[in-house]
Amino acid sequence: MISIRPGLTLLATATLALSACDRDAPPERAAPAPAPATALSASDSVLKLAQRDPDFTTLVSALQSAGVADTLDGAGPFTVFAPTNAAFEKVPAERRDALTRPEGQADLRRLLTYHVVPGRLGSAALVQRIQAAGGSMALTTMQGGTLTARTNADGSISLTDAAGGTSKVAEADLTASNGVIHGIDTVLAPG
Repeated sequence: MISIRPGLTLLATATLALSACDRDAPPERAAPAPAPATALSASDSVLKLAQRDPDFTTLVSALQSAGVADTLDGAGPFTVFAPTNAAFEKVPAERRDALTRPEGQADLRRLLTYHVVPGRLGSAALVQRIQAAGGSMALTTMQGGTLTARTNADGSISLTDAAGGTSKVAEADLTASNGVIHGIDTVLAPG
């Protein structure tokens, strides 16, 4: 099953618990509301949503370094298969270093745009399309390459890249004003 933000589940549980508290309690005992600057919001662009999520700090840094950030702050819509910080840690250090050097910027841009599909594909729509296509479907990325999406026996979604590597959607449906983010557990390779 696809996980939906454990933090949101905790927030919902805490909200329910607070609403069940004694309604006659003095206001000074009420828990403070979360600061709006750190709350994830569907009115944010995919870029701003990623910037506010601590699981995507490496991705955001790479997007800014490669000059792709402004695109994801634009109109869209975009479906971003966003590698988490842990996914980037799987990439060998020498490869990460090469991508962040000035001479590696074109490769970094190519890699990052390979994780973006034009259009808005929430997990339910993606699963429906995969099933309608007979169990797998090709997705054309902004980079121009192809990802193959499949559903797994446990209901999760996997992506196969041009090099034959696979990544699993670990965190689905982070909804933004201009698209959706699906956190993935492995960086995809355009070939």
